[in-house]
Amino acid sequence: MSSHSKEEIARLSAKAMWEEDNASQGLGMELVSVAPGHAVIAMTITKAMTNGHGTCHGGYIFTLADSAFAFACNSHGQRAVAQHCSVSFIAPGRLGMRLIAEGIERQRSERSGITDVTVRDDAGNIIAEFRGNSRTVPGSLLPAE
Repeated sequence: MSSHSKEEIARLSAKAMWEEDNASQGLGMELVSVAPGHAVIAMTITKAMTNGHGTCHGGYIFTLADSAFAFACNSHGQRAVAQHCSVSFIAPGRLGMRLIAEGIERQRSERSGITDVTVRDDAGNIIAEFRGNSRTVPGSLLPAE
């Protein structure tokens, strides 16, 4: 892993994760960008994602944020999982709205990390704020060299 730049490690880690990420792909998410400690993922709200209020079910917004969190905290090549996550819903998502989740790693130490994700609509309005605590687990996302 050490022969690759940090940017290349992030790209290769995202590629490995995306190939196995049936949940994100199944919801029509798009991996927009990834860099060390950073990821952007987008998703368009479909009719199947709306609730009885005619707005996007919060679970889908959480899932989008969780995916951005996952790609940001796994961008270093070592496997990381969620230990704790919380979300604050700011505004409703609506049918047809494209949501963009940007995950930024705020802190990373031996086995723990904190990543903040802001979910916005195309106009830049904040829809939700998410904070995820990650924990590294044994294993690498990168093939052995």
